[in-house]
Amino acid sequence: IFITTLVVLEHSFADNIYSAVMPQTVTALTGSCVQIPCTFNISNFEDKRKNATSINGIWLKNKSQFADKDSLIAFNSSKNIIRGFSDIQMTGDLTERNCTTVFYNIMMNHSDSYYFRLEMEPDCKCAKPHPKYSPQPPELKPNDLTVKEETTVTLSCSAEAPCPKQPPTISWSNISESAHITTQLQEKPDKTQSVFSYMTFKASYKDHRKSITCTATYPRNTSDASTVESTVMLQVLFPPKETRVIITSVGTTVTLTCESHASPSNDLNYTWYKHGEETPIAWGKKINLTGTQIQTGSYFCIAQNKHGKQSSEEYFSTLMSVMLYLLITCAYNL
Repeated sequence: IFITTLVVLEHSFADNIYSAVMPQTVTALTGSCVQIPCTFNISNFEDKRKNATSINGIWLKNKSQFADKDSLIAFNSSKNIIRGFSDIQMTGDLTERNCTTVFYNIMMNHSDSYYFRLEMEPDCKCAKPHPKYSPQPPELKPNDLTVKEETTVTLSCSAEAPCPKQPPTISWSNISESAHITTQLQEKPDKTQSVFSYMTFKASYKDHRKSITCTATYPRNTSDASTVESTVMLQVLFPPKETRVIITSVGTTVTLTCESHASPSNDLNYTWYKHGEETPIAWGKKINLTGTQIQTGSYFCIAQNKHGKQSSEEYFSTLMSVMLYLLITCAYNL
């Protein structure tokens, strides 16, 4: 479960401008904490701060009005009031226009609208955040991954860290043994933090159509952790590999089939050659040979797509191969 959404309220009266800046969205897991980055701006703040007898931060729940103080106050820094939470700490320095606050042990019943209020005697300034709950899977980039064989690939996976003291851990699955992974906690432009993990590897044709998963695990003050994940399928472009000839026989007709792995495979072309001749004898995945043709020698195929070509690894003596095939078939039938 996550907590989200903060908005900015700005007022302007005559020469007085009051504003608070917070991220549009933050997330928090139940049983964990959430840090709300918060800054504010007040016209002539330095002069007002010097003249103020005190400067305090207050978080109100549900309503911005301050009439019913006791029922609405979740936190008051001046009176050490904390209601509805196990703990709330204002980590920002109000004298530096920083109202960043950490709410601990988030529960489902904390879903509500919250408003920040700055009190400077004799002045009072206010701003509004609106938290609510919403799960967020990690962001995996790029989300469309098509690369050529032997290309160095870098994937990034980021997961929000609403509680910097308990950031999520990121793990990767179904990746190459040679993959290099680095992970770090970073601050984003809106002052929220996320864990970024970067995974670098060299693409092999064996990685084609492999699903790579990034999993974010969030610790919390409960018996279980919470995990979310994102997956991307790797498409590797490569020339024909493992090209070979497969021999089958029906009656006096022998069929030679050219098999090869390639990507893309829908544009594979097959060319057949007879041993000792430079001119192709046929095109296509399969060729059929009659009994007379079988006695004439050996054949091989070449598979080709736009990324390259490969010949079958060795010549095949069709006469020897077919005789052995027929011998085994007859023995089996007997």
